[in-house]
Amino acid sequence: MIHEEQFASRHLGPNPAETREMLDVVGSKSLDDLIDETIPRSIRLKNPLNLPAGISEHRFLESLRKTAKKNKTFRSYIGLGYYDTITPPVIQRNILENPGWYTQYTPYQAEVAQGRLEGLLNFQTMVMDLTKMDVANASLLDEATAAAEAMSMAYHIANKGASGINRFFVSEKCFPQTINVLKTRAQPLNITLVVGDHATVPLDKSFFGAILQYPADDGAVLDYRGFVQQAHEHGALVVVSADLLSLVLLTPPGEFGADIVVGSSQRFGVPLGFGGPHAAYFATKNEYIRHMPGRIIGVSVDAQGNKAYRMTLQTREQHIRREKATSNICTAQALLANIAAMYGVYHGPEGLARIASNVHAAAVALERELKKLGYLQANEFYFDTLKVKVNSAERIREVAEAEGINFRYIAKNWVGVSLDETTLPEDVQAIVSIFATASKQNYRLNGAEELFAGTHTEFPRQFARTSSFLTHPIFHQHHSESEMMRYLKALENKDLSLTHSMIPLGSCTMKLNAASELMPITWQEFSAIHPFVPLDQVEGYLGIFKELEDQLCEITGFKACSLQPNSGAQGEYSGLMVIRAYHRDRGEAHRNVALIPQSAHGTNPASAVMAGMSVVVVKCDSQGNIDLTDLRAKAEMHKKDLSALIVTYPSTHGVFEESIREICEVIHQHGGQVYMDGANLNAQVGLTSPASIGADVCHINLHKTFSIPHGGGGPGMGPICVAKHLAPYLPGHPLTKTGGEKAIGAVSAAPWGSSSILLISYGYNKMLGGHGATEATMYAILNANYLMARLQKYYTVLYRGANGRCAHEFILDMREFKQSASIEVEDIAKRLMDYGFHAPTVSFPVAGTLMIEPTESESKAELDRFSDALISIRKEIQEIIDGKADKKDNVLKNAPHTIREAMGENWNHPYSRYKAVFPLMYLRENKFWPSVGRIDNAYGDRNIMCACPPLESYAEEVAS
Repeated sequence: MIHEEQFASRHLGPNPAETREMLDVVGSKSLDDLIDETIPRSIRLKNPLNLPAGISEHRFLESLRKTAKKNKTFRSYIGLGYYDTITPPVIQRNILENPGWYTQYTPYQAEVAQGRLEGLLNFQTMVMDLTKMDVANASLLDEATAAAEAMSMAYHIANKGASGINRFFVSEKCFPQTINVLKTRAQPLNITLVVGDHATVPLDKSFFGAILQYPADDGAVLDYRGFVQQAHEHGALVVVSADLLSLVLLTPPGEFGADIVVGSSQRFGVPLGFGGPHAAYFATKNEYIRHMPGRIIGVSVDAQGNKAYRMTLQTREQHIRREKATSNICTAQALLANIAAMYGVYHGPEGLARIASNVHAAAVALERELKKLGYLQANEFYFDTLKVKVNSAERIREVAEAEGINFRYIAKNWVGVSLDETTLPEDVQAIVSIFATASKQNYRLNGAEELFAGTHTEFPRQFARTSSFLTHPIFHQHHSESEMMRYLKALENKDLSLTHSMIPLGSCTMKLNAASELMPITWQEFSAIHPFVPLDQVEGYLGIFKELEDQLCEITGFKACSLQPNSGAQGEYSGLMVIRAYHRDRGEAHRNVALIPQSAHGTNPASAVMAGMSVVVVKCDSQGNIDLTDLRAKAEMHKKDLSALIVTYPSTHGVFEESIREICEVIHQHGGQVYMDGANLNAQVGLTSPASIGADVCHINLHKTFSIPHGGGGPGMGPICVAKHLAPYLPGHPLTKTGGEKAIGAVSAAPWGSSSILLISYGYNKMLGGHGATEATMYAILNANYLMARLQKYYTVLYRGANGRCAHEFILDMREFKQSASIEVEDIAKRLMDYGFHAPTVSFPVAGTLMIEPTESESKAELDRFSDALISIRKEIQEIIDGKADKKDNVLKNAPHTIREAMGENWNHPYSRYKAVFPLMYLRENKFWPSVGRIDNAYGDRNIMCACPPLESYAEEVAS
């Protein structure tokens, strides 16, 4: 009999012998006993998960190859914001397929994130240059939601004095998915959308803003100057949704008056992936920088005065402002933004000009050839897209699909053809042949030289770009593969990722992202498919989606699932919008109050406000649990207008609250629904479930529980699962049938969100199976309790469950050291870098604490290494308390220590260099060096610079 290797043995950290040792330390006889002591019996599942047994990595990949063949990889010229592109192999191999990049976390600890921060600064600089705007952020989720964020930002700018201006003009030439997402977002905010022709709409003072598509959805390049001037005369802000590649040749929106520019960077080397993930961009004027959604990377200095990157104006991140937020954006698309940025770095301005000119030249040649056949092309000016009048679009479709080609079928007599970077002369000839065949004409194939001979590709003066772009040296230095490879490696080496050590961030679940799970995302059968192809071309994808939905429903105990939300915060918003739709459908539109515990993540109240709800905060008791008395009082007070309770389970304090079912019953008794934030689902799978605790809907962070990598700040996915009564309201989409029969509008640009990375979670579930997924939960709980047991002698554990256990994470209280040693929690976080570790979550959900989550993927050896580091740091604190170390000049206050400082000529500290950089023996063999010292955040906020610094700053640094 053949015994196949089980994936669980690769995914789980501790082996059986280590498990027994850890249980001894924890004080439990068995893993089952530990779980019984941790999770309330009242909510435990009575039966194991009804999922197939796990399979080996080899068997999974072999099976998936067969499924992939069910997808048809047609050439798609559909456009609508999605275009085929060439991912430079040096970028694919060194970023997209490199765990040194994709296993990084969001750069909150900037000293160990300088590489990706530099990459994101390159992204911002590229976007600012191409759009000619003052400032850009470090990416958003997709073009449609970026447009919605722009609308919301304009609305809040216009109404900061409570003026009640609520009309927003949307050009009918915007992409249909963008219009639909705008409609979804506008409804709960009482924004009135006016969709129409920008040339004829009568603007007045009741409009706070407008959005235009550039080029238009049908490819037309239009002169918007008059409209922009008119809008500004009435006090409205103008948003332009622009094709980034077209701006290489076309007048940038910043030069014709745009206030906000959004769009997608997908065609900068990011595969189609059946809809994502792709990095949207968002750029605006300096005066609006504090209103911007998302993260902004800026330049500051470290403790030694060296240049250092960080997240600028971090306190203006909208979700941090909770119910006062104008956006719930938390994660974004950092990995994809870095790919797009490096595409710009690799090609430089000349390379981008060549690519854009080739695309436009192909479109011009295609128009000329189609005219020879008698076809009318409607766009006077265009970049890459033709709008062709035909006798029968259906006839074109029949011929095209027989040749393995997709076009956009606008109407029965109109066809759209969008060309891209991959379009070759023979592709143009193939397209012309289809139109010839459809009209029963003969077409003589021309050679490439003849096809493009005499092609005039210059735009008239009002549209032609004259300004320079990508002038910074970084876009001129790395055009050979050798130079690019070394640049990417140099950036990677500055960043701490899971390739170096565990990343014990509480509430973030930085578990293994298995190579076998990620391999398929770059297979052509999955990566090269346009999101709006006919569904009979994606039977492989659809089968995977159905199976994944069934897996997630079984795990959550719910009836139905939507895979559309493309981040956790988007999942929160979607779930709350489903609840809103449910109440309105029952004639209870007045139910608009959301009860939220004070310990909740900031995205919870931000999402509630976006969904049109009023937030009422519920107190927590001294043990971190929801105060039942306060909950009952507020549920009773708002019983006529109670919409929902938003609750995280296990709680953000890392415990399974014993009263969770009672909490949910209180809400239901008063007519509300229970929304469970799925951030901590990693402690539930196979042991309990959202349905078991009494919830009605939850979102699932696939980038936490189900192994999608964090990518340095995205991508992520936030599907929602719902009970039967909420299933009719799951999100729909204007271009593909999704959702329930009473679907809310689209919440993402693509029907299934970031479709290609759903393969990762699908693989995670297939390979672990029901038993393996349950084991993963048990080991996540074991690892957390083991760490707590080792550290509780040295630090105060803030919260525990009824039996003294924690869930999958726990909180250490560092506040006592501020009084006794003048040590802040930040000092401990920075000192951990000297030990080769990323800090746990700092000051959330309680200020002055560290929240630690080890995940199931870490071995006992790694857990011990981390414990030893924190124990060593506690001894260093004791030296300060005992007067053996100076309160101001010590290893914690000066952390982290760089190799430049340690090897410098001058060392003016009372402790040794050796103590600074080699505090434990293991560091002599394998040392991660932070590339900068502690960063001066105040300096960065006083001296805002959100683009690549000028060349002379590099020279100054070298001289210093």
